[in-house]
Amino acid sequence: MIKLIKQNRRMIWDLAFNDFSTKYAGSSFGIFWAFVQPVITIVVYWCVFQFGLKATPPIADVSYILWFSTGMVPWFFFSEGINAATNCLLEYSYLVKKVVFDIELLPIIKIISSLIVHGAFLVLLLIVCFFTGQAVTFYLLQVIYYLFCMIVLVYALGKITSALILFFRDLGQIVNIVLQIGVWATPIIWSYIIVPEQFQWIVKLNPVFYIVEGYRDSFINQQWFFENPILTIYFWIVTICLLVIGNTVFKKMRPHFADVL
Repeated sequence: MIKLIKQNRRMIWDLAFNDFSTKYAGSSFGIFWAFVQPVITIVVYWCVFQFGLKATPPIADVSYILWFSTGMVPWFFFSEGINAATNCLLEYSYLVKKVVFDIELLPIIKIISSLIVHGAFLVLLLIVCFFTGQAVTFYLLQVIYYLFCMIVLVYALGKITSALILFFRDLGQIVNIVLQIGVWATPIIWSYIIVPEQFQWIVKLNPVFYIVEGYRDSFINQQWFFENPILTIYFWIVTICLLVIGNTVFKKMRPHFADVL
């Protein structure tokens, strides 16, 4: 797969940028809308939990808006990436029917398209760090690692859902419901330390937990990923298993894609 991406990197980038730009081509403010909803969501949650419910971050001397944002920003990318990858074969059905185009690239194209917005939000997190007085250290460099983790996880799940949705169209609605539950099941708005210690392992079974906490380790906790070897090994075992399942499901169903579109 890496070789395929390398060979078609220019085409992948062109299609991803075109996908991103055409989403908002018909609106007056264009790509501005790609950032409005996530920003408003962060601001609303921040106001409700900090000023309404008087919530405080579990880390002393850390602003709640920074603590909350470092969890919500990776979730936005995960959620957008899963939704986009799930529907990529339906959206690009005309490419699926072309023998000369390798449709395994479509989930990657959608993920890169979502990555453009995510890059802007990483800059926003740096701005929040500046205004809240949070020091920017070398630990921030490992965001690249956690971003890679998230891309692989989204790609693995996206290959499964993009193949299955062609035969079970209700899957798109199920994915949306799961993502709505996931934002609350994942310790983004709340901290996992409020869970009794003997049950915290249940929260950590969610692979997105590893990424969300990784972003917080990079921006706030100043902790390297290799300092959590068990969680790191678990994440990659789960992700690789999902990747194998995704490749298997995709290849077995691929000959029938054109028939059901």
